[in-house]
Amino acid sequence: MDQAKTGRLIRALRQEQGLTQSQLAQRLGVSDKAVSKWERGGGSPDLSLLPLLASALAVDLESLLAGELAPQDTLGGTMKKTRFYVCPVCGNLIAAAGEAAVSCCGRPLQPLTPQAVGEEGLTVEASDGGLYVTSGHPMTKDHYISFVALLTGDSLTLRRTYPEWDLQLRLPASHGRLLWYCTRHGLFSRNI
Repeated sequence: MDQAKTGRLIRALRQEQGLTQSQLAQRLGVSDKAVSKWERGGGSPDLSLLPLLASALAVDLESLLAGELAPQDTLGGTMKKTRFYVCPVCGNLIAAAGEAAVSCCGRPLQPLTPQAVGEEGLTVEASDGGLYVTSGHPMTKDHYISFVALLTGDSLTLRRTYPEWDLQLRLPASHGRLLWYCTRHGLFSRNI
């Protein structure tokens, strides 16, 4: 850890949060002199304080230790490149319009990679000015489609589905990319 870089980042993030050195120190249970010392690069926070400091500054621990925030590449304003993450522990679903460091239940998550459509297909029919989506996929507690998403150039429509319910839902009529996640087989995609 480069103390000078980390110190500059702590100062910039503290100011971004609208905190004084005293306010940050109070949140961490340290003196304002300690915060000042860190920001000048004259020392670094105790290891036990790092998670609390990262939380107070609204930054991930890796960026805090590196002393810099990773720049985000722009994706040209399209939602079609949205990435999906599913926690294997709690089933939490997270969508990000670009690169992201995502974690849940204390584990880092990798973006799901869509597969070609196999036996996990959905039936999509035009109905009443929208799309009617159904599937004969098993919808049991340990094997079901947990979400269906429609991505267009400027929007994401996401429908959460639940085990032991038939998969039947309506989506807006639109051309785009249809994605769905099977809890056993992963993410699937097809253009509509």
